[in-house]
Amino acid sequence: MVVDDHPLWRDAVARDLEAAGLEVVATAGDGAAAVRRVAAARPEVVLLDLQLPELPGVEAARRILAADPGVRILVLSASGEQQDVLDAMAAGATGYLTKSASREELVDAVRRTAEGEPVFTPGLAGLVLGEYRRLSSAPAAEKDVPVLTPRETEVLRLVAKGLSYKQIAERLVLSHRTVQNHVQNTLGKLQMHNRAQLVRYALEQGLDDEPAPDQR
Repeated sequence: MVVDDHPLWRDAVARDLEAAGLEVVATAGDGAAAVRRVAAARPEVVLLDLQLPELPGVEAARRILAADPGVRILVLSASGEQQDVLDAMAAGATGYLTKSASREELVDAVRRTAEGEPVFTPGLAGLVLGEYRRLSSAPAAEKDVPVLTPRETEVLRLVAKGLSYKQIAERLVLSHRTVQNHVQNTLGKLQMHNRAQLVRYALEQGLDDEPAPDQR
């Protein structure tokens, strides 16, 4: 699903994606329409601009994910400002591209997002990682820490490294559904709603720095 308030840009992006063999199930020109249409169109990926009428892109992302946590949101924005990127990730976006991306980069990013892989315009990934590590090192009030099983921790570590469910299943010699179940259990324990939130949590815990588990 392509969401942008500029009709010519929106139509051009949709054509490029369809020419690459991807199905565009819906388009929308404002944030409120995007929230409404996601329920009917059920896209795997929402390509979302941030500067939208009716409802800003960040709030649209929150509402879309609240209604359907399985949707993956890839922001495509003219802005590469730090606060815009961080706000989008805090709202649950899987990745963030600026509109300077080439058609090939955009198509590749949509495909990778559909697999659950975080995708960023070069330079933005480091910005996000640096910010979340800064926040995780700040003093925090004592709170109950959810207890994950060793297998859930293994899966979470690989999620933090950007592996898709298929790749995690192959690495740990598990079925795709078993990996999904572990992720859903972890989401429930951490009271989170989507994979992007899991990635942020794992980065805060430093799990991406730990060695990936050996194949079993």
